[in-house]
Amino acid sequence: MKKQVIFIMVDTQRTDMLGCYGNDGMHTPNLDKLASQGLRYTNAQTCQPVCAPARGSIFTGLYPHANGIVTNSCGLYENVKTVGQRLTDNGVYCAYVGKWHLDGGDYFGTGICPEGWDENYWYDMRRYLEEMSEEDRRRSRKSKTSFDPTWTEDMTFAHRCTNKALSFLDDHSDEDFFFTLSYDEPHGPCICPAPYNTMYDGYKLPVSENFDDDLDTKTLMQRLWSGQKKNLTGSELNVASDSLSLFLGCNSYVDSEIGRFLEQVYAKCPDALIIYTADHGDMLWNHKINSKNSCGYKEVLNIPLMIKGGATGVVDHPASHIDVVPTILDYMNVPLPKWLDGKSMLPQIQDGTTKINDYVFSEFTRYELIQDGNGGFQPMRLVFDGRYKLVVNLLDSDELYDLDTDPAEVHNLIDSADHATIRNQLHDVLLAQMDTTRDIYRGFQWACRPWREDKAPSFRNAGYVRQLENEEYEPRQLEYDTGMPMVSAVRTKILGADKKP
Repeated sequence: MKKQVIFIMVDTQRTDMLGCYGNDGMHTPNLDKLASQGLRYTNAQTCQPVCAPARGSIFTGLYPHANGIVTNSCGLYENVKTVGQRLTDNGVYCAYVGKWHLDGGDYFGTGICPEGWDENYWYDMRRYLEEMSEEDRRRSRKSKTSFDPTWTEDMTFAHRCTNKALSFLDDHSDEDFFFTLSYDEPHGPCICPAPYNTMYDGYKLPVSENFDDDLDTKTLMQRLWSGQKKNLTGSELNVASDSLSLFLGCNSYVDSEIGRFLEQVYAKCPDALIIYTADHGDMLWNHKINSKNSCGYKEVLNIPLMIKGGATGVVDHPASHIDVVPTILDYMNVPLPKWLDGKSMLPQIQDGTTKINDYVFSEFTRYELIQDGNGGFQPMRLVFDGRYKLVVNLLDSDELYDLDTDPAEVHNLIDSADHATIRNQLHDVLLAQMDTTRDIYRGFQWACRPWREDKAPSFRNAGYVRQLENEEYEPRQLEYDTGMPMVSAVRTKILGADKKP
């Protein structure tokens, strides 16, 4: 049997924007069909709720703090390799169509095909814009263009990406491959043709008590982010609007484009492993905040994840984007490198029941390198076990939620004596994970929180040296004290060992 993996992704989609996740007000028949043919994950989580950092983790298998993309407009570290590079170097053919956002440039990319992907199919947003006149470029960035009859469907980014993807299937459906189709939609400006541009006129989001979250027990960052919206009631915030209608319409439009592609996948590559997800979600005024930024709420972190090619059903175990790369490498029989932060999900994909993760992690550093605003530097680290979620905000107050009793994440339990044991357990897991993944921002402040009286500041922190093992692409690193190849990458650091007697 051929080894074919198809990875499809959209930009900015919550789970409640799909019918298969329980919102019957959403028109997403093609993704609903895909979900019915494979596994649908209810507790999948992005690694950071911002475009570039989220994508960096998806395509490298490393957390943002490890791969270099800690914010939009940062590029990957030079020694970090994407899944396309790793597969190509192991003889697997790879191609990529759509939004990239990993080159450190602006929103649209550089137009340059990175190492590991076929130049003939490379089609990022810059290449899309360069096909247009100056006038059409400007029109392509205006939401009102959705209602311009001269802007035909074939002028949208989604439609042209699908056409490019269909061309790929025509040329390579009889081969082994890894193929990515990455839409920008439904991300703003949300351009979509009729009938999608008016499909959700008058629609309001499902009622949730978190529209009335007063944020009094939450972070200062969230209160600043909310601004004057903090003074509004839930009924004043959760209203039908032109912007919400167009956003959800674009969401249904991209579903139709995905359906156009999947119809040919089912016909030409019936045994392909298909993975579908979104990079992150959007607050949409839940908790009185909009868009995405430094917070741990499910509206931005809990993303759709569906996988066809093994078992069928629903998986409630915690899942993470960090496991995408090791899963693809494992499926393609490529040995998993030591320098990956995730695990292969293949056993779970095959039987639908195996638990891969006891905990999943997310983070935040800042929203955008090239912008001064959006809160600036807001370091956050988060651990989630499927029920309890601990959010440590380094420069602010912290949060703990019990999603079994408080699915809307309104009631902050960080100072609850009844929850101290689970809180401290999660905290210890989080600190250990920061050490293990060589978090560049780790330090004693993450441990010494006001609610953690048993933690004392330590100059040495965990006290280990943690060198990198990236020997698929570079020589084994040398020990500082001997100049010889390191025996153990993780070892105790003895203070003063390098000093002369």
